[in-house]
Amino acid sequence: MDGVVSVRTVGHELALKAAAAAVAMGAAAGCPVVAAVVGAGGDLVAFVRASGSPSPSAKIAQDKAYSAASFRVPTPDLYAMVSGNPALRDGIVAQPGIAMFGGGLPIEIAGEFVGAIGISGGSEAMDVEYANAGLAAIGARQF
Repeated sequence: MDGVVSVRTVGHELALKAAAAAVAMGAAAGCPVVAAVVGAGGDLVAFVRASGSPSPSAKIAQDKAYSAASFRVPTPDLYAMVSGNPALRDGIVAQPGIAMFGGGLPIEIAGEFVGAIGISGGSEAMDVEYANAGLAAIGARQF
């Protein structure tokens, strides 16, 4: 039908597998984290919170996933895209749910964007490492 677009998105089974793998890697390193996976439209599909993870990490993980899905880039790349323009940077960061620091990655499977994962609770480097572990668990491209 003309004017109708089909959008493929990550399903709950893959989303949960990615989130669980990321949280498990954090737990193995002694770093309790939160993992959020959103679909292609930015809606929450899976959420796993390790016991002992910081309370703010629940929202931060979701914001990282939403940001990576909305712009289809790793969250630090979003900052790089807007940092040279103060008006744009300030306008983007003022929007609810936007995070522009490490830990949010798009999910691409077989070259197709299907969602994003966000991890919070460790350092930026740790969050990115655990997000990549989640991507690896479902055969998605790593960043």
